[in-house]
Amino acid sequence: MPKAGIVAYLTNPRNPNREIETVRTAAHTLGQQLLVLNASNDRELDAAFVALAQQQIAALLVASDSLFFDRRERLIALVARQLIPAIYYLRAFPQAGGLSSYGNSLTDLYRQGGIYTGRVLKGEKPADLPVIQSTKFEFVINLNTAKALGLEIPDKLLALADEVIE
Repeated sequence: MPKAGIVAYLTNPRNPNREIETVRTAAHTLGQQLLVLNASNDRELDAAFVALAQQQIAALLVASDSLFFDRRERLIALVARQLIPAIYYLRAFPQAGGLSSYGNSLTDLYRQGGIYTGRVLKGEKPADLPVIQSTKFEFVINLNTAKALGLEIPDKLLALADEVIE
């Protein structure tokens, strides 16, 4: 959605991750207007969606946060009421009815955790193990949700998806 208008970024200000800086940099680089919405509880989540409706947001990016994961069905319902496209950080969101996700493969993360556990059980010291960053990411699109939003997903984008939910 190039030059979609205002894109909102929903984040939990109590989460110490620093995704926000990367999102701001990307928006600036793309010349995209960004509205940051903060929510750290249910009341603030509702308030964020009131602000979202008032600002005529064209799309929503949801930060990775357990608060949003735990409330994913509620969050997806709030997004659906606004009739805006949203992208989330885990495949569980489009599986629950969200439009799309791009994020770490949990299967790969668990596999890496198992490898590390095995190495420790075989006698290696945890302090001697290297820090590994995830390198496997998944892109999932829910075509039912796209249709409900009146979006036509280009074939090129569908071809890039790791999973297309129909």
